Amino acid sequence: MTDIIRKNYIECLNKYKNMDLIKVLTGVRRSGKSTILLQYIEELKKDGLNENQIVYYNFEKIQDEEIYDYKNLYNIIIKKKIAGKKLYVFLDEIQEVKSFEKAINSLYLDKEIDIYITGSNANLLSSELATYLTGRYIEIKVYPFSFKEYIEASNKNIDEGFNDYMVYGAMPYITKINDKEIIVEYLQTLYNTILLKDIVKRKAIKEIGILEDLTKFLCDSIGSIISSKSISDTMTSKGRKVSSITVDNYIKFLCESLMFYECKRFDVKGKQNLETLNKIYLVDQGFKSFLTNAKTDFGHTLENIIYIELLRRNYKVQIGKVNDMEVDFVCTKNGDVKYIQVALSVLDEKAFERELKPLKSIKDNYEKTIITLDTLPIEKDGIKVLNAKDFLLNT
Repeated sequence: MTDIIRKNYIECLNKYKNMDLIKVLTGVRRSGKSTILLQYIEELKKDGLNENQIVYYNFEKIQDEEIYDYKNLYNIIIKKKIAGKKLYVFLDEIQEVKSFEKAINSLYLDKEIDIYITGSNANLLSSELATYLTGRYIEIKVYPFSFKEYIEASNKNIDEGFNDYMVYGAMPYITKINDKEIIVEYLQTLYNTILLKDIVKRKAIKEIGILEDLTKFLCDSIGSIISSKSISDTMTSKGRKVSSITVDNYIKFLCESLMFYECKRFDVKGKQNLETLNKIYLVDQGFKSFLTNAKTDFGHTLENIIYIELLRRNYKVQIGKVNDMEVDFVCTKNGDVKYIQVALSVLDEKAFERELKPLKSIKDNYEKTIITLDTLPIEKDGIKVLNAKDFLLNT
């Protein structure tokens, strides 16, 4: 089975081609960054680019030790330049090279080099690279397959595909696996790699058990308001003594690994950001299938799927506070605002009114939508109800 072309990312890279910007692809491990780079390289070749104008290194593979030294890496790449021709440089999982930002900065100063790098850790842009390259890079966030990509890659019908998507997620490689037990084993191995390589090793964490318990706790709390103190109190009451400071740090590390995302609150009427009582979402709902026993918690799973899809569509997403009520998502992009509620079903009149109430209390004229698994089209007071599958496929 061949990899599907991830058109949105290829188009994005094409848009920034030859611009005086370093293209930085970030995303959780195995979300498809390497494949996107390789697909883009093939596009460049089809467009007539000579192979000797392309440099590609994947730093997760065992290669000559000298390229893991930033000075050597710089010198090796510079020697590949051809007079009068642009050199396209692709550096995959660049964070494996110590002080890589120094090599990237020096390469950037040569205007005959177009640079593309990937990394599996948010620290890639929150540390020295950002300091060195302020205003010189564009971040392209890579997520696991969208539902539309998942259906294309797996060749499943929409209904069967959605049921599997809800449970096993959409890390690209699982679409090549037919055995569901093997899918879970693959996800567990990937989860262990993220924890051990991207967090425990990088942060020199000794209390691995606490980190694992916290990860499971967060998976159980998807879509719920959390606080470091309440988590600390709950874990301590269950025999795992941990301070709220440690919980804070570990949540930060899990978010830096790009496995989790923290969604902050926004006071819709007061038009201000709120700093407390945020929510946590998983980059891919498949991890939840083996980390928790809540395999039937489809309401929060659907909410998680919609949240990641909104990020995939480049919205800034926040939780909306409306008086003492809540709107699941306040989405902003290019000055536009959308308000979204997520519910498994609103066929019950009381459930429908409960979801409508916070939306109706917002008096502006921006789009207001409820996303649900219901298939009957409903609209009330200008608020539309969309079927989740239709919403996810409409890209």
